[in-house]
Amino acid sequence: MTIEIGQKAPDLELKGDHGETVKLSDYKGKYIVLYFYPKDMTPGCTTEACDFRDSHESFAELDAVIIGVSPDSQEKHGKFKEKHNLPFLLLVDDEHKLAEAFDVWKLKKNFGKEYMGIERSTFLIDKEGRVIKEWRKVKVKDHVAEALQTLKDMSEK
Repeated sequence: MTIEIGQKAPDLELKGDHGETVKLSDYKGKYIVLYFYPKDMTPGCTTEACDFRDSHESFAELDAVIIGVSPDSQEKHGKFKEKHNLPFLLLVDDEHKLAEAFDVWKLKKNFGKEYMGIERSTFLIDKEGRVIKEWRKVKVKDHVAEALQTLKDMSEK
C-alpha cells in the first residue's frame, strides 16, 4: 500500500532514541517532517541529518518537528545523535513497520548484491496528521532547503 497525498499518516508506535514510545499523533497540531534514511553514521545519511540539524530552528519557527526514521537500534541512534549534535527525534524502525506503511522499504541493488532497505524519502504531514507532500528517492544535496521552502510556501496559504 502506498500512502497518497491527503491520506492520514499511519499512526504506529515506535521506540524513540531515548527509549520512549512515540506515535505520529503525539505531534497533532504541528507539522511533521518525517524523513526515512538507510543507516546511521554513513556519509549520505550523516550529511542529510546535519542539514536537518542546521535548519532545525527554521523548521521550528514554522511550527514543524523533524523526525528521522531508520532500522538502526536505539543505541546506534543515540551515538549518531550525540556525535552530530542532532536536536530532533530519531525513531527505531527495526521491524520496518513504518517504512513498509509508507512504502519506502524496497529491494535495493548495490555492487551486484540485492537486499531490502530504506529508500531515502521525506514526507510532510500537516497539523491534522495528513500527508501533504512527499519526496521519494531523495538526493541529499539541497533536499532540506527544498523541504523547508515547501513548508514555508504551504504555511503562507
